[in-house]
Amino acid sequence: MNNNTGLGTGMLAAYFITANAAAATAPGHPIVLHAARLLQVASGRMLAPGEILIDGERIIAVGASVIRPAGAALIDLGDTTMLPGLIDVHVHLFLHPGPESLQTVQESVAQRTILATRAAEEDLLAGYTAERDMGTEGAGSADSAVRDAINEGLIRGPRLRISGNAISILGGHEDAIGFNPALHLLPNATYANSSDELIGVIRQQRKEGADFVKIYETGADRMADGALHTPYQYTSAQLRAAVEEAARLGTVVAVHAMGEPGTHYAAEAGVASIDHATQLSDATMALMKQKKIPAVPTFAIFEASVPAEGAPDPQQDRALLELKVSEFRKQLAAGIPFAVGSDVGPFAHGTQARELELMVKYGMRPLAVLQADMLNGARLLGWEGQIGELQPGFLADIIAVPGNPLDDIHVVTQVAFVMKGGHVERWVAPAPH
Repeated sequence: MNNNTGLGTGMLAAYFITANAAAATAPGHPIVLHAARLLQVASGRMLAPGEILIDGERIIAVGASVIRPAGAALIDLGDTTMLPGLIDVHVHLFLHPGPESLQTVQESVAQRTILATRAAEEDLLAGYTAERDMGTEGAGSADSAVRDAINEGLIRGPRLRISGNAISILGGHEDAIGFNPALHLLPNATYANSSDELIGVIRQQRKEGADFVKIYETGADRMADGALHTPYQYTSAQLRAAVEEAARLGTVVAVHAMGEPGTHYAAEAGVASIDHATQLSDATMALMKQKKIPAVPTFAIFEASVPAEGAPDPQQDRALLELKVSEFRKQLAAGIPFAVGSDVGPFAHGTQARELELMVKYGMRPLAVLQADMLNGARLLGWEGQIGELQPGFLADIIAVPGNPLDDIHVVTQVAFVMKGGHVERWVAPAPH
């Protein structure tokens, strides 16, 4: 994987900024953050109060109190809890609310790239300091330009791992089906119909700057008589060829896979994650647990797709969500690992912390969800030991939320302070009395 940490120059996007906070952005200027609480995510231990010493882009010390070097700027975050920056392992920066199938048709890649830069900033200001972009949906390798611009400090956004266009079969998921075939509309994915073609596309996308590989393994999905039907697209052997080629290049494969047998083929092949994972057999879950392959539920997109109460539901989205909830509880009982991804894009960027709320609502403990988000998220993005914890030597990606997220996970949707790599990106401080 590309190990560029995505460090930008940053800018203040805050309100009620104090002189100390403004000074804290000066290069080489130590910063001390103080808050009523600090959560050590790995252990679940809550420090009260909590302090962090930051020098440059990295954390120097963490504790109930830290040494304050001469001239260090103090930022008092008041009655908040400090956490590592949020991580979303399934985003679509190149999508926005509206008919998804028409965005590729009606909007140029240039226009979509501009919108993607805005989406990246919205996600950052909501507390997401690292993300995995799971396909540009027809915009090719344009996401590499967004990642590189963030890394160079030209625009603001999270640290990014990007895949370029996702990969699918002819006539498969995200192909331009349902339009006049004489128009020859482009698909929202890149075609690969065999192991050799998969390898060729992976090499081409790597040349264009992709950090990892995104493959559609199932689709289209339909509910019938309360059961999910989702045909597989690639065999286990084909997926294994893709995984082996990705490994040769130092990277991994993530799959969109809703149900069986596609999810089992993906687990057999040793993919990095199974995203959506609505239906998993006992055998598939056993493999995922053995190989430490996380499921990424993406509840937020399913909730966003459910029609309003009383409205027609021709796609049976409500039934699909109900199935997903019952299957998720089986997955929890089976003890498979999870990571947190929202599939944001078709719903508004910057609102995807709803995913953590839904995972708690449907059976996960708040601490377990935060560990899935930050610890497993950092591991999945290839930044384990760099982000996801508030520890000396880690990058200073830090957020603060009101209240205690272990008591009420909803507070992660109300991020008041965002720091990325030692730069204050957002601080909504209380108005002075």
